[in-house]
Formats: sequence, C-alpha cells, structure tokens
Amino acid sequence: MPKFSIITLGCKVNQAESDCIAHNFTASEWFPTQNREQADVCIVNTCAVTQKACTQSRQAVRKAIRSNPNAQIVVTGCYAQTAPHEINQINGVNYIVGQGEKHTIKQRLQTGAVSPTDDPITICGDISEKRTFEPAKPAAQARRTRPFLKIQDGCDAFCTYCIVPYARGRSRSMILEDVMEGIRQLAAVGYHEVVLTGIHLGAYGKDLSAGSNLSALLHRIENSKPIERVRLSSIEPMELTDEIVKQVADSDVFCRHFHIPLQSADDRILKRMGRPYSCKTFNDLILRIRDLMPDAAIGVDILVGFPGENQTAFENTYALIEQLPISYLHVFPYSPRPGTPASGFPDKVRSEVIQERSEQIRRLGNKKRMEFYRSFIGKPVGLLIETQRDRKTGLLKGISSNYLPVFLEGGDDQKNQMVDVKIEKIADNQLFGMILVER
Repeated sequence: MPKFSIITLGCKVNQAESDCIAHNFTASEWFPTQNREQADVCIVNTCAVTQKACTQSRQAVRKAIRSNPNAQIVVTGCYAQTAPHEINQINGVNYIVGQGEKHTIKQRLQTGAVSPTDDPITICGDISEKRTFEPAKPAAQARRTRPFLKIQDGCDAFCTYCIVPYARGRSRSMILEDVMEGIRQLAAVGYHEVVLTGIHLGAYGKDLSAGSNLSALLHRIENSKPIERVRLSSIEPMELTDEIVKQVADSDVFCRHFHIPLQSADDRILKRMGRPYSCKTFNDLILRIRDLMPDAAIGVDILVGFPGENQTAFENTYALIEQLPISYLHVFPYSPRPGTPASGFPDKVRSEVIQERSEQIRRLGNKKRMEFYRSFIGKPVGLLIETQRDRKTGLLKGISSNYLPVFLEGGDDQKNQMVDVKIEKIADNQLFGMILVER
C-alpha cells in the first residue's frame, strides 16, 4: 500500500481539513504514516496568520523535503494561497495547492501529472469567488479523542490586521442537515465529544436560508442530542449573543467553555483594528457569562503591539484582563501581513517593546489560569478521558466540559470514557484528580 503523511500548522480548521484530506487517502487504500521517511506523498498544510507562522510553514516544507527525498511534496493551506510565489522558490516542492482546491489533492495526484520543469505545479484559484461551502466528510482519527467538525469557512469581517479573508475567502456555511449528519457519524464510531469549528463560527448560517444561524443550529442539537458533548470553538464578541449564552447555560450537551477574541482593550485601537465592539461591550459579555455560569471557562485572544498601541493602550488592555474573570489567554505578538491595511499604518511598535508586552500579558494569563484551576480543588468534575496517555508522566488525562485538563491514575479500559473525578491538587501548574465513578 502507498503511504502518505500530513504535516499541519495553524488552527483547528486546518486540523479538521487535514483529517478530511487523510480520509480521502485512506478511502483509496493509502496508509497513513508518522514516519515521514516512508511516505510516498507528503502534504504540508500551512498557516499564514502571522509572520512567524509563515516562517514555520517554510521550515516545515524544507524539513518534509529532506525527510522524503523520493516523495511527492504537496504544499497547501493559507500560506500556499497567499504566497505561492514564495513556496515556488523552495526546491523540491511538486505541487502548490490553494484553499479552494485543497479537497482535490488526492484526485489530482491520481492523474499522475508531473511538471515538465523543476517548477512545481501550482493550482491556486481566486478564493474570493467561492460562495458555497465545500462538503467534507468528518474523518475519524484515532489519535484525537475530541474530533473537529468544520461547519463554516471564510470571513467577511476584514479586520485591518488580518490576512485570513484573503486566504480563506468569504463566509460560507455547511447546511444544517449536513452538520447534524456529521455529528451523528462521529458519535456512531465511538466519539463522545465533537468540537464545532470555523474561521468565523459566529457567522454560521448567515449565507444560508432565512432564519439560519448559530443559535438555530444549537437549538437543533439540543433537541436531538446526537452526541454527549458539543464544544464551540472561537466566537466573536458581537456574535456571542444573550440567546447563545443562555442556550449553553441551560444545556447538558454544550460544553461550558467559550473562547472569545478580544485583541485589545483600548477603544481607539479596537476602532483602528476594525473590531465592531467596545471594551464595555466585551466587559459586559464576560460578566454576563460568569453570572449565568460561574464554572465556565472563558478564554481570550490578545493581539499585542498593533500599530499605535502606546503605553496607555497597553495598560488599558492589561487592566481589563486583570479585573475580569477570564480563565486563560492566547497571546499573539503583532506582525504586519502584506496586503492588509494595517501593514501600511504608521506608529509601528518596536519589536522589543512588543516582546516585553507579550511576556507581561502571558504572565498575567498564567496567573488567571492558576486562579481558575485553584477554584476547583476538592470539587467533582466530569471528564472525557483521552485515548493517549501523557507521554511525560504515563498518566491518563481527561478534559472537562469547562476545559480543565486533569491528570489521573487509571487503566487503559478508561480511555475514551466519560468519568467523574474529584480534583485533588495542583502540582507543576497541572491539575491532578481521582476517579470517583465511570458513567
């Protein structure tokens, strides 16, 4: 059997798409391998969200070429879509495949087309012309206990710093029945939780029929309960409505976990970023969630060092995060993305200042995370045990509805099972617990 490997960089959507690409190969009797030296085809699914991500993508491509001297090398993803000319300069790449053609990689390789020159075959259309969601069968990957189901792609927001709309195109959604069928398929093969993901998840359904939106989808899931747990990935503040917050609060299906991009807590910077909310709006949203769900995990994205972020703007951001009941942070140092409006903005922040501010915010994020962890010492929580033991400790690891990672002793028969656990302690910034009962 021919062998393939996939290297994935970036977001949950990229990971979900890599799973779908893998499904296309395995359905055609290809064998996945983690030993890339044995791969006949190596696919690098790239990211371009930051300059660092682009650098890492190039490094991953070169490493794949070195490790697979006899393989066909396929480069796809956001970096392939936005900068195919840069990938074209890397000797050893055979195919450059854009986002709109990502789902056709297996079929294109079957044709056996080979470039007559040393240049790779580039298949990269205008992603802005895409108006329909590309159907994708959810792929059951044994290595992941909580699979991602991509239900939305693209973004219409065009924030001034963001390359994603240029890499992913306009917002488009999977039809509701296909979402429900995808969840049912994953439940049927033994999964207990599915993560609904998208580039702009809160925009789900707006391109479909009247009345289609994320809240309507959640109502349908709640009424039919096709799986034990459903987790929502990142949702923009203005789209995390009171109705959605209440739906999650009143449900025993939806995970009590929200990830919300803030980016900055300075209204002047938010306006310059093109973000359609104020700091007060965000503040009120977080307090509303905490009022309805005191145990909810609330994660927040912060973009540090945007052009014009002076010391006052940074301190405003720090102060708001410090005072709010936030559970953890994802911190991104700003880097200009060619082709975005912000790349030409004046008042750029020096790199050393961005680095120092990023470290300050990360330290604050670690403090908030530990405060959240400590609030659950001695309390029972429900966990979904992962299928792989922790490599460092050999212990089982489970994830709670509210995104607590807990380590515990247990047998292999408890993998991929729902169990109730009492959290006993924090050690080395990790939670440890004891199984009370299997469900």
